[in-house]
Amino acid sequence: MTQAPTPTADTVRRLVRSLLKNGTDDTDASNGGGPEVRPVRAGHAYTWWVGDRHVLRLAPDRDASVPRRRELRLRDLVRPHVPVTVPVSVAHGDWAPGLACTLDALVPGGTAEEHDVSAVGEADLAGLLTGLRAVPVRQAETIGVPRTAPRSLEALRRMAVHAAERLAAADEFDAARLQQLTPAGATQLAAQPGHAVLTHHALVGEHVVVSADGRVRGVLDWTEAAVGDPAEDIARLAVAVGSPAAGRAATLAGYGPRPCLRGLWLARCDTVMHLTAHLEGRATGRAALPRTRLERAWEPILLERVTDFQDPDPEP
Repeated sequence: MTQAPTPTADTVRRLVRSLLKNGTDDTDASNGGGPEVRPVRAGHAYTWWVGDRHVLRLAPDRDASVPRRRELRLRDLVRPHVPVTVPVSVAHGDWAPGLACTLDALVPGGTAEEHDVSAVGEADLAGLLTGLRAVPVRQAETIGVPRTAPRSLEALRRMAVHAAERLAAADEFDAARLQQLTPAGATQLAAQPGHAVLTHHALVGEHVVVSADGRVRGVLDWTEAAVGDPAEDIARLAVAVGSPAAGRAATLAGYGPRPCLRGLWLARCDTVMHLTAHLEGRATGRAALPRTRLERAWEPILLERVTDFQDPDPEP
């Protein structure tokens, strides 16, 4: 894996001019110096705002270039099926030898980290989940979307129990809360065979575009998409918008209690482990708001109080 050079503002301006030299979009380049460019956030060198209408995303290495190129075709495949905006690329190419980039039209709005999702926004999320299930799996795999095996909830539960004990010792979490998920319960919530669908697989708060009125306007960054367990998207939504909203959206999308509760407990175990890693200094990447995300995932939902898995639960 070859690490890319760190891009500068001058690098980005030259790249934008090169990408659009044969296009009609001026990308706010109203002067000879080119458009105003700036990183989307401090310390993040590979995603840049370009003027006030576009965002430039640069693959940091060759491995990241593969899903970046695949994303262009995947977004075209997904777009007709979902009711929210999927970003449109106005130009794409390589910004360094073998390193992909795409210049996308900006999807206006804030994020799920900034705005709460309204009841209508939950319906938007339901439409997203419904649309993802409608995308033909064979077509997704044909363009290179990988297939991932479902995670073992029981294995994750055991790891989360140990992490919760460390959090409890630091007075950060009541480890007894994890006792709600027993080994037998984790077994009942195992992924059901034959239910693999296209998943976004990264529906974190910063990738869910939410307007001030609580509508979900778009979903960003499709590079981690996979064919697999739909509960993974439900889990990430639980962390992004809260377990009640995620559960209601999944139910509106036609998912039964089993994948909804599986997603809930995937999220709860994940957030306990992420907070532990953050407090112990082992977190990698951007560990923003780990306590807030844990609190969202652990919000109680009515479904877990009224569900009994004595009988098989057929799923869509």
